[in-house]
Amino acid sequence: MTALQFPCTIFKTQNRFNDYGAKDMRCGDLSAAQLKTQYHLVDVSTRACPYTLTKITPFSQPQSMFHGSRGLGDKLTLQQCASILFDEFRYLSQSFSVYGPYRHLIEQMITHMQYGDGLTFSNMQLDCALKAHILNDSSQQKSTRILLERAFVKNIDWTKNIYPSGKKNGLTEAILRGKLPKFDRLQDTFNGMGITVHDTWATEITLKSLQIANDQYRAVVHYKIQDHFGLDSEDITKFKFNQFRLFRIWFVLQRYSAFGFQPFMTNIEATVEISGDRSESQP
Repeated sequence: MTALQFPCTIFKTQNRFNDYGAKDMRCGDLSAAQLKTQYHLVDVSTRACPYTLTKITPFSQPQSMFHGSRGLGDKLTLQQCASILFDEFRYLSQSFSVYGPYRHLIEQMITHMQYGDGLTFSNMQLDCALKAHILNDSSQQKSTRILLERAFVKNIDWTKNIYPSGKKNGLTEAILRGKLPKFDRLQDTFNGMGITVHDTWATEITLKSLQIANDQYRAVVHYKIQDHFGLDSEDITKFKFNQFRLFRIWFVLQRYSAFGFQPFMTNIEATVEISGDRSESQP
C-alpha cells in the first residue's frame, strides 16, 4: 500500500481554466440592429445613446412626452460615449454593493474592464472572501471543508499514518457530494460579491500536505477558482438581468461592435487548514 504524494489535485471541474472560447468571453460581435431587435436593448442608458452617440436629455429620452420635439442631445465621440456609459455602470453598481469590506470591488472591476484590455484580475480581498466563505460554511451536507474532514478520518490508514493513494477518490467523491464555494447567498446580493463573482467557471482543489501523528491529522488544502467577468446571450435574455439597466449597459459595452470592451478572467485562491482526529470516526 503506497501513500498519497503531495501536492495532489483532488478535484477539478470539467470547465477549463483560461477558456477564452467561453460564450461569456465574446466581445464586439453584435451590431446595433441585433442588439435592438434580438435582445430588445433600445433603452440602454439614461445619460448617452450608444447607437447615435448623443447625450440624452429630458427631451430625448424615449419615455418622455416631449421625445423628438427638441431634437437629439449633444453629439459625442465614441470614446466620450463609452466613458459616460462606464460612469453610469459604476454608479448603478452601488446598489449591489451596499456594505462590507468587498463593496468597492465591483467598481474596481468595472474600471479594469474599461482600461485592462482583457488582462486577468486578482485582488487580495477576493481571496479573503473565498477563505471566509470556506471556513464559515457550516452546512454538514454541503460544505466541502466538512465533507473532506470526514473523508480524511474515514480513509486514513491510522496504523501506518498515511493516506493510501488507492483511496484518493474518497476525497474527490466527498467534494462532489458538496457544493463548491460560490457567492450566490442572500448576503452576497448586498455585500458586493454577488455582482463581482456570483457563480464561478472553473475550480481546482489541491491537497498540498497532510501530516498524521498521534491519531491526529492536519491537512493543508488549496482552492483555486476562476470566474469570467462577462455576459453571454443567455444572461441578458433572463429577466433577472435584463430588468436592471446595469446589465444592459454592461452587455452593450462588451458585445456592441462599436465598443467591444473585453471581458476578463478573475482569479481567486485560498489556502485553508483542515484538522481532526481518529476518534471522530467512532460512534
